[in-house]
Amino acid sequence: MDLSRVREELGGEMEIYVINESGVIEYTTYEPDLGLDFRTIPDFYDRLTEIRLGDAFVADRVVTEISTGKLRKYAYMPSPDHRYVFELGLAEPGFREDRTALRYGDAVRELVNLDPAIREIRIFDCLGTLISGEARPDDDRRLEMVRQAYREKTTLEVENATADELVRYIFVDMADSSSPSDMSLVIELTYSTTVAEAKLAGMLGQHMNVLLIAILCIGSLSFLAARSLTRPIRTLVEDVDAVARGDLDRPIRVGGDEEFVQLGESISSMVGSLKETMQRLRESEKEIIRHSHTLEEQVRERTAALEESNRMTTLFLDIMGHDISNANNAANLYAELLLADLDGEPEAEYLRKAKIGLAKSIEIVRNVNTIQHIQGCVQPLLAIDLDGAIRREIEHSPDSRITYAGTTATVLADNLLPEVFANLIGNAKKFGGPAVEITVRVEDRGDEVEVSIEDTGPGIPDAVKPHLFERLTRGPHRAAGTGLGLYICRMLIERYGGSIRVDDRVEGRPEEGVAIHFSLPRGPEE
Repeated sequence: MDLSRVREELGGEMEIYVINESGVIEYTTYEPDLGLDFRTIPDFYDRLTEIRLGDAFVADRVVTEISTGKLRKYAYMPSPDHRYVFELGLAEPGFREDRTALRYGDAVRELVNLDPAIREIRIFDCLGTLISGEARPDDDRRLEMVRQAYREKTTLEVENATADELVRYIFVDMADSSSPSDMSLVIELTYSTTVAEAKLAGMLGQHMNVLLIAILCIGSLSFLAARSLTRPIRTLVEDVDAVARGDLDRPIRVGGDEEFVQLGESISSMVGSLKETMQRLRESEKEIIRHSHTLEEQVRERTAALEESNRMTTLFLDIMGHDISNANNAANLYAELLLADLDGEPEAEYLRKAKIGLAKSIEIVRNVNTIQHIQGCVQPLLAIDLDGAIRREIEHSPDSRITYAGTTATVLADNLLPEVFANLIGNAKKFGGPAVEITVRVEDRGDEVEVSIEDTGPGIPDAVKPHLFERLTRGPHRAAGTGLGLYICRMLIERYGGSIRVDDRVEGRPEEGVAIHFSLPRGPEE
């Protein structure tokens, strides 16, 4: 499989990957990804399996390449036998520019600046790859939490008393059923517990000093005065203890003298400040999620723009092919008229050469339109009258020496089946010369029907046979061809579930003609 050659024919900008049933890249033009096993990403492997067993062409979003971290736009389609998934990967400099414009880092810095309690914000993708933030020495342990949050699609919290920090892992669901890749993120928020605790401890220490002085003063008073004063102090201590245990909604009851009222109001103010700090933390989390949704929307818009560009390109090719075909047909008609008028004149030879060029141009346009139709439209296979398809093509060659006994078989194909006979019989006529003899045979092979087209032309050397059905391949006697006709035959026959091969008409004597054999699945009997 010469994937490098296919890559060059596609413009040299896209990498090609062939993924087998086990989810392993078996062949590729991009060596770093050879042998990559997608079973390590269960969700993505399940999506690849759906694509392989289906019949649709699936475009992906711009995602990060696993091996190198580069950005690529991928697309997938199944092989006709559903044993492989063909993948195309386009690395465009504009992808990096667009993704950089999303500015994960700017959003993270803005959120950190909003709240002094946040020490650090890091963002991971679904593979556990760090896409924003700095690496840490304990990342092995932290990555286990990241993967758990992604696997369970939830939020996790881990408190590290030694480091005075609280780490929260937030799963942000950005999956899209229309795209194979999962763009979901896990955001790691690291909070400093010392910021809030230090503020609380400072205020509690200050007021506890005041409280201690008050207690000492109360001890010097009379029993009755002490009794009346200790009641609000005891109430105040109970409320402060409740706050220290985390009950920030506990009201601070105040009573007694003015000093106790002021002390209670100060503690209430401290608790209110602490609640505001916690509220800012929650709002910071919401802001991070909002920014994540904004990033996802921008990615969707970029993907939609690329899809619209692909659609306009296809439309342009359709229009161009139609116009060129009409121009070629008109030119060919005028050439026929002029050739009749110039019969016997020296100028007639130039006109005949011009007609050969026009015929080649018409063939190229027809073949390109056929390839575009094959790739752009997946039609259901229907029961096709094989005899009718063969005889219609023979009728287009009334001056050719063609032997055909007929058949009653039906095959599973579509309305492009006549293109196979047009190319194979046309090649035999074109390169065999006016004296070539063509034989069409049909044999019943149980669940399959084998068709053979033999000619007595110059034949094909053994060195050329293995590459005959590859794109743009021509034999030494086929210089006038486009190199697309036999490639189209292979594409169509494999699409129908059959196979095609080339042999010598007389075994061991390639110079005595060619025999092309292909199989088609048998259709239901009427």
